[in-house]
Amino acid sequence: MRQRALEYLGKREYSYAELGQKLKTYLEEDESFEVVTEILEDFKKRGWLSDARFTEQIVHARSHKFGSAKIANELREKGVSQDLIENAIEQVKENELDNAKEIWQKKFKAIPASRDEWARQARFLQSRGFGFDVIKKVLNSKLEDDN
Repeated sequence: MRQRALEYLGKREYSYAELGQKLKTYLEEDESFEVVTEILEDFKKRGWLSDARFTEQIVHARSHKFGSAKIANELREKGVSQDLIENAIEQVKENELDNAKEIWQKKFKAIPASRDEWARQARFLQSRGFGFDVIKKVLNSKLEDDN
């Protein structure tokens, strides 16, 4: 079990809860979850397993593709604490408008010409995890830039 956990961590960062879920599937019938908990706590003490480091990695990898809502949701699903999520979201929000503009420009070459097109572009940005305030700024700033 310990070796399997090390192999997982050798490939990428995991959150405490996520690695626990992965290892739980390999428990023998006579083993309890305490075996996994002991391994996770040992790894945490040694600095091999860190939710803070995992959060930084997710933010770094996702912030150029997604908005704060989507990143926060992913971190919640992986079992990261609310404090770490809030700190990560503050980091993401610093450049969120610029990232949304960049993503919008890659996908759409022209400003929305109709309400339907505006709604379609807004839905795209919303699916990427951007809030409506950011979406409005991106789409409306493009209209103002061209006038």
